[in-house]
Amino acid sequence: MFSLPLRDGARLGPLEVRHAEEFAAHLDRAREHIRPWVGPSFVTHDLAGARATLRRYAERQAADGARLYGIRRDGVLVGGVMFTAFDTTSGSCEVGCWLEPSAEGHGLVTRACRALLDWAFTSRGLHRAEWRCRADNARSAAVAERLGMTLEGVLREAWPFEGRRYDEQLWAVLASEWHTTRERAGGEGALR
Repeated sequence: MFSLPLRDGARLGPLEVRHAEEFAAHLDRAREHIRPWVGPSFVTHDLAGARATLRRYAERQAADGARLYGIRRDGVLVGGVMFTAFDTTSGSCEVGCWLEPSAEGHGLVTRACRALLDWAFTSRGLHRAEWRCRADNARSAAVAERLGMTLEGVLREAWPFEGRRYDEQLWAVLASEWHTTRERAGGEGALR
């Protein structure tokens, strides 16, 4: 199993079906905090639901599609990052994230997403990466900005949640922009 160091005892690694109990316990801590910001099928309520979510991502990864990775701090799952979409035919992907409150504010998501984007652009040769978030999610938009993404537009009332519709921001970065950013950073790559 691979595991990449992020910072301060935090590591990025696979989140697989065998981690269902750990994932379910994590969602118990994070559920209400992340519910407004992630898709409803991701926020499960029991072990069976956690296992189904992890299985869904495992099947997509096996087909060279979406992927899911956990962020563990001091060995405890505190969040994660994912390719919610990954399409080598079109050369594009979409990156997403989630964290429980105790893990916010430490730069873990930014570092983890840099690792994903670096792999997508450098190892897999993708052309474009997107980031979508509710327009009122300032923390998520700040991550997209730190990743060097450009706000390309706002999809009006595209995000349904609890009977209301919210605007959704669409951010993106192109491979050429990513590589230029890496070169300016001294070639440090994904984990600065």
